[in-house]
Parts: sequence; C-alpha cells; structure tokens
Amino acid sequence: MKGHILVSITKTPLIPGNYYHIYNRGINREHVFFEARNYPFFLKLMDRFLSDHVDIFAYCLLSNHFHLLVRIMDVEEKSAHLPFSRLFNSYTQAINRSCHRSGPLFERPFKRKQIINGKYLYQLVCYIHLNPRHHQIGDYQTYRWSSFQTHLSSAPSKIRRKDVTDWFGSKKSFQKAHEDCLLFNGISDYIIE
Repeated sequence: MKGHILVSITKTPLIPGNYYHIYNRGINREHVFFEARNYPFFLKLMDRFLSDHVDIFAYCLLSNHFHLLVRIMDVEEKSAHLPFSRLFNSYTQAINRSCHRSGPLFERPFKRKQIINGKYLYQLVCYIHLNPRHHQIGDYQTYRWSSFQTHLSSAPSKIRRKDVTDWFGSKKSFQKAHEDCLLFNGISDYIIE
C-alpha cells in the first residue's frame, strides 16, 4: 500500500487512543447475517459490548462480513480485545441457537489495522460506506446497515459523527468525498477481499 505503514492484521495490538479498522468475515466466506433481524441485533450487541471501550466512527454490515472504524478508549492494552471477543462470542451463540447450528461463525482472530495516517483515516470512512456498491448489493447512500445515513442525520446516535464531519469539513464535503472516491476509484488500494 502506497505511503502506509501496516503491521500484521491479526497480531496488531489494540492501543488506547489509537484508531483501528476492525473487520472480519464468516468462516469459509459464509454468511454471518442470515436474516434481516440479525443486523440490528449485531448493532445492539455492538452498543452493549463496545460503547464503554471504543468510539465508533463508521460501520458497514454485509451478509458475510463487516467493517468498523473505531478508536480504543483508555483501557489496559491487554484487555482492549475483550469487548470484541465478547461481541463476537455473544453474537455467535445467539445465531447458533437461532439457526440450530454449532461451532464458530467468524474467522479467528478478528482482523485489525492500526491507522497511523490521516489520509487513510479519511479514505477508510469512504471505503467502509462504499462496500455495498463494491459488492454490488445496493446503493451505498441508502444501504440500511451502514453508518452513511447516520452521518447525514441529526437523530440521536452513539456514532462519532461530529468528529467525522469535522474530518471532512462539512456534511456536504462528506458526501462529495464519497462521490469522488467512486469517480476516481480512490479506495481501490484499500479493498479487502
């Protein structure tokens, strides 16, 4: 990746105060969201397990994977991964009960990239929101299980939308940046298969 320093995506430590791209997919690329009610349930669990430990800036949930942009709050480094493990384990147990299945749902360990470059942070927001288009499952502007619309809304939310708006300068600039990424394929270096 041009101009970016990245370390192991599975052994990267989660250090308080730092930003991370957290993502994972189903084992063998299988679904992790099997029906419509699974998406809001995962978001509810995100709030339950993550809100006291991380700030969430962007997310997108797709049928077989998800992406999060987070900043780790002030917690001990060795315990920073625990909220994520609790989220994934709780969700997996609920899905296994509901779908009469057993075993792991997500690949292990979950993947994460520390973001140490402001340009990458800016582009990552676009990348996360443009995933529905990249995977040809819908219009990123209206896709229900991403934070794109939350950033344009004034409804109460725990998403750090003011921070994101400040990064882009305005809501209008936020929207234009997404359009520009589509026009110039500006996120192609960050596509994760």
